[in-house]
Amino acid sequence: MTNHAIRCRHVDLNPEKQTIVMGVLNVTPDSFSDGGRFLSKEAITAQCTRLISDGAHIIDVGGESSRPFSEPVPLDQEMERVISAVRAIRSLSDIPISVDTTKSEVARAALDEGADVINDISALRFDEKMADLVAQRGVPVILMHMKGTPRDMQLNPHYDDVIREIHDFFKERINFCMGKGISRKQIILDPGIGFGKRFQDNLDIINNIKAFLDLQRPVLVGPSRKAFLGEITGHTTPSHRDIATCGAVVAAVLNGAGLVRVHEPGCVVDAIKVAHALRTRKGESE
Repeated sequence: MTNHAIRCRHVDLNPEKQTIVMGVLNVTPDSFSDGGRFLSKEAITAQCTRLISDGAHIIDVGGESSRPFSEPVPLDQEMERVISAVRAIRSLSDIPISVDTTKSEVARAALDEGADVINDISALRFDEKMADLVAQRGVPVILMHMKGTPRDMQLNPHYDDVIREIHDFFKERINFCMGKGISRKQIILDPGIGFGKRFQDNLDIINNIKAFLDLQRPVLVGPSRKAFLGEITGHTTPSHRDIATCGAVVAAVLNGAGLVRVHEPGCVVDAIKVAHALRTRKGESE
């Protein structure tokens, strides 16, 4: 069995032993799901307390919305949002923190303040200094697949074979990272549900996570409150899609996901327990 343990600053997280739950903390005014709710230190502290008590293993901080058609945020604005949030979390807890950014300046400052993981939706493509930073610090890095940029990714995306294309992308990115001195053991793969994907593409990804496991790295899936769940359920309000998120998470875990990124860990943690029981039972009967 491959060792998929992810070494954070002070703790090892092993997605082979338990599904790792990332709780989302958006410190932006325009996030698709909860924009503007967690901008003050008091609101951040209250939300992080809730995420931790609900079972999150990592808190994922984002200071720039990556919703479809979103505009980039100036460096100083994103820096202020992210660093304020990281400091607030660190004053509360030693829980691992991931920083959702494509900017090396933001990532460096966040790591200096006690963050542990870099979550880069561009897979280190948007900022040429990001790969060197990850290599120098030896931190875990999440490489996400995305067609285009948030501004244009949902403008008629097309794939001849979405699973093969994402697999080839991951293979290239892993080789790139290793060439930069990044340890393969610190890489996490995210197929990017909702990022330049059609409705059916998202379903195909969840159904075929095992196709990425031959790359010998854990796979993170982030279906939380995404639009494709609204197409299935009819819920147009993102916060009404948490039950649907649980359904997607169970399917993802059963199909091999080692990490999930969600807005509401509480119900997801219970859903994962069911998925683990089903997976264990299936393994015993085979």
